[in-house]
Amino acid sequence: MSIYLDYQAAKPVDVRVVSEMTIYFNNKFANPSSLHCDGDEATDALIESRQKIADFINAPNTSDIIFTSSATESNNLALIGSAMRNKKKGNHIIISEIEHISILNIAKYLEREGFKVSRVPVDQFGIIKLEKLEKLINDQTILISISTASNEVGSLQPIKEISEIAAKKNVLFHTDAVASEGVIPIDVQKVPIDMMTLSSNDIYGPRGVGALYLKKGVRINPIIIGGGQERGLRSGSENVPGIVGFAKAAEIMREEIKTEVIRLKSMRDKLIQEVLSRVPNSYLNGHPEKRLPNNAHFRFDYIEGESLILSLKDQKVAAATGSACSSKTLEPSHTLISMGLLHEEAHGSLLFTLGRFTKEADLDKAIEVLPGIVKRLRLLSPLTPPELIKKYNEVND
Repeated sequence: MSIYLDYQAAKPVDVRVVSEMTIYFNNKFANPSSLHCDGDEATDALIESRQKIADFINAPNTSDIIFTSSATESNNLALIGSAMRNKKKGNHIIISEIEHISILNIAKYLEREGFKVSRVPVDQFGIIKLEKLEKLINDQTILISISTASNEVGSLQPIKEISEIAAKKNVLFHTDAVASEGVIPIDVQKVPIDMMTLSSNDIYGPRGVGALYLKKGVRINPIIIGGGQERGLRSGSENVPGIVGFAKAAEIMREEIKTEVIRLKSMRDKLIQEVLSRVPNSYLNGHPEKRLPNNAHFRFDYIEGESLILSLKDQKVAAATGSACSSKTLEPSHTLISMGLLHEEAHGSLLFTLGRFTKEADLDKAIEVLPGIVKRLRLLSPLTPPELIKKYNEVND
């Protein structure tokens, strides 16, 4: 079994969640749309689950929660649904340069449909420039979509300030909160968010379930047409076992998030300090303080992230070079390039993300093997300067 330090890509399902779901696969398997007693049981499970998700983000109404099959579907529903609903008001949408690939590809689709999309730049830490955002808003702007945090470098965006700018300009604001929902408390009544994307697996629930928070009064068009489930916005028989698991995961996370954040932040800081001190020519990507408590994103001169991942794999340590949704491409991270890094710098990146089941011993193993892996790869690399090779050889002597 590998030491798993890739929690941003996927999380295990908590056993408490599995226990809650089990009965809805067999004994309580009815369709919530059915009018008999068994259907009523399934409906009650949906009502209770919707309340738990609403409580998790402090949504004032359970009807604000729309269940979907994934965060990607929620992003589609938010962006395409609001764009099509409001196209008579305007055709301009704003996203950031470093959004998740699902947002980037939805934006490209909307551009093909005649919408204009502006991409607000970020600084060297991956945080958007508020003054640039405000200048991009015009009388045709109908939607702003900025993720709560970078799923790659972990930098936290100024969501409250963005939401206030959007509200002042009478523009809808959507945020993809998937990267942050399990480590940053969310309160949609304190921050005036119109739409928010949530994911089940990112809080240790089952895959195949997501949700869209839709503030009361916000109107969007459906993108899946059928029997009219989920207020007519997401037709299709609800995945009751998955939704029940999602709700249980949200309930657990709501109770444990404060202590979990303290634990994760302590381990993250240890990992960052040890790697930067033990590996020469290493750097932390993203903001040093305004970052996710479980994210440690590094870059190393003169080597490539793919080689690091494969070498760590040989040591049974699981990590990532960037977003799991785009890791099969050979292109450098669009996030790192937008932050001003050169292509060769962006290629040398390594992402560790910690989670509920990460132990200190896991970190110790990663810290133990990483310096040697970096050294070996640098000694093989034609890019490594002679003075660094000399330094490594002197240590061997």
